[in-house]
Amino acid sequence: MTLHDYWRSGAGYRVRIALALKNVPHDRVTHDLRTGAQRLPDYVALAPQGLVPAIEADGLTLTQSLAILEWIEETWPDPALLPADASGRAIVRSMAALVACDIHPLNNLRVLNALKADLGAQQPQVDAWIARWIGDGFAALETLIARHGAGFAYGDTPTIADCCLVPQVYSAERFAVDLTPYPHIVAVAARMRAIDAVAAAHPSQQSDAD
Repeated sequence: MTLHDYWRSGAGYRVRIALALKNVPHDRVTHDLRTGAQRLPDYVALAPQGLVPAIEADGLTLTQSLAILEWIEETWPDPALLPADASGRAIVRSMAALVACDIHPLNNLRVLNALKADLGAQQPQVDAWIARWIGDGFAALETLIARHGAGFAYGDTPTIADCCLVPQVYSAERFAVDLTPYPHIVAVAARMRAIDAVAAAHPSQQSDAD
């Protein structure tokens, strides 16, 4: 199995966490998003959106991190990253989607570049944009974790929600977003980061890291 990735990609980071928690062996091919490597013809032929992550396995190519996380969960079910009951699974999926669909896409590199290039935004405006959308999403996620968490985002073991939360906290810290209003999120991220497998998935530990 090959994971197409970039060390600072939040979407790639969440997939790395899931693979590490399940101890799934894989190779990793990197694409530097800053230089546009993800738009080269060979990669676009594999992943038509020209985005990371993508996974190649047994003649199959998968894109979109949430779909990849679900595939990993179904293919390597132990340890489980989704609760056993339907209601719990729905809650975890909603938490994951809150990050992956409502926070992260508005703050990824191509959107930030478009704000600058197309709309003439200056860095203070870009920083305010980032903080706005992380703050809106984290306010909701903080409530959900307070309601459903017991050490992790949902319950007392890691789930797909935690795989999505940790990279988003990394991004918030990178852009100096104030996290003091979100003590449950901060606590969950710290608990996750203390797990050796999660620590190994950190951007700074990747072969292509600056």
